[in-house]
Amino acid sequence: MEAAQRHSVVVIFNLYERAGDIAYDTSPVVDADGALLGCTRMMHITDYEGFHEQGYYTPGDTLAPVYATAAGRIGVAICYDRHYPEYLRALALGGADLVVVPQAGTTGEWPAGLFEAELRVASFQNGFFMALANRVGKEDVLHFGGGSFVTDPQGHVIARGPEEEEGIVYADVDYRECAASHARKLFLQHRREEVYECGAVRLAGTEPAGRMP
Repeated sequence: MEAAQRHSVVVIFNLYERAGDIAYDTSPVVDADGALLGCTRMMHITDYEGFHEQGYYTPGDTLAPVYATAAGRIGVAICYDRHYPEYLRALALGGADLVVVPQAGTTGEWPAGLFEAELRVASFQNGFFMALANRVGKEDVLHFGGGSFVTDPQGHVIARGPEEEEGIVYADVDYRECAASHARKLFLQHRREEVYECGAVRLAGTEPAGRMP
């Protein structure tokens, strides 16, 4: 928090949170003045070869908050949550201009091109920027591949980090592109909520998260 205040930057990181006898995959959001705005907990917990996360993580209870930060309205989709269009739509309905994705993805985990295409489509359909930060290195049977990237509301990749090595990815974002996007001008306006299940609407039905006491 002191570092965020000292450098006047918004910081979103990821950690293993213990809450009594249970654990969450959690991302605290720290504003540029050092204030903790809140924490997003991963909502969906996977279980497959190499990723037996249901054995130690509890599904999150924070829903899909959007934080009013010094760097704009930011939502968080932790790793596996990015696969759920209804969760990303909830962030869009909450007014997110940027969605940060802390990610631990391995090489060859998904079909070629899908790792990137998934976020490009989500950005286009929801009218926000997305910034995915992927882990690098080897752990037991897993080989995390790096390749972090940023997408814009038109579905373009506007910045990309190196694969197989650590790096810092810089991208200039102009939130006016969100307001001018097809999603904001068309898709979100023409939704027919009466024919959908209301889960995504409920998730996004709150004001931007405020500061924690």
